[in-house]
Amino acid sequence: MNMKSSAEPDLDPVNMLKWYVECGVDETISETPINWFEQTNNSPIKQQVKTASSPQEQPASRPAKTTPLASQKELIDSAEKIAAECSSLEQLNEAILAYDGCSLKKTASNTVFSDGNAQSDIMLIGEAPGAEEDKIGKPFISQSGQLLDRMFGAINMSRETDFYITNLLPWRPPGNRKPTDAECELCLPFLKRHIELFNPKMIILIGGTSASTVLNVETGITKLRGKWNDYTLADKQVPMMAIFHPAYLIKQPHYKKQTWHDLLTIKEKLEDLSK
Repeated sequence: MNMKSSAEPDLDPVNMLKWYVECGVDETISETPINWFEQTNNSPIKQQVKTASSPQEQPASRPAKTTPLASQKELIDSAEKIAAECSSLEQLNEAILAYDGCSLKKTASNTVFSDGNAQSDIMLIGEAPGAEEDKIGKPFISQSGQLLDRMFGAINMSRETDFYITNLLPWRPPGNRKPTDAECELCLPFLKRHIELFNPKMIILIGGTSASTVLNVETGITKLRGKWNDYTLADKQVPMMAIFHPAYLIKQPHYKKQTWHDLLTIKEKLEDLSK
């Protein structure tokens, strides 16, 4: 028998579920296996509960009506409407904090909005918070964030004075997995409004997910990096470039040479814009 000992402490179901999510568990299975070979298109799965066998037995109560789940389009339309109503970065932050349309928020510890100098002209856009970012509530503070600071420090730029940084997704995907297309599409309206309210003179896309989503392409980061694109913002075109994510550079350090070239190109472009 699998009985719990009286000395065994009670398990907190909330913490247990968080642990399962952290480990990447995304579905459950029945304790009793089903022989699918015995099933046909005309024979329903046998229920493992006793059903009423006589007319005198009380019929089962009718299930309560439930609100149907919103479609992806409805969720995106809702996000666009909420984002459009924000007239400042502070309002946008509050709107995202109150938004419950994205399931990632349910498993995240914090909503990660931004960091850096909100009065600067350069906007950096990453992918999503990692474990450290989720814990503290600020983007790019882990090992990859420290490398990012050193990268831009090499061209005399710092987040305290020279650039502002955010992510495509304000919530951490469980287990640091790659965000799904649906999650990116759902968070994109908030990012677009974030860009409009910040009104940058230059945008730097950090990593493949950020680059492909904002540019609306399926091309990989190795082909996107180092090339200038334009982001249409009201009546102007904002220069935009994608670079390798620092987490990728930690795993693939031989790409640092290409990234250094990209950083020098960014520095040169900034000098041209300041003239």
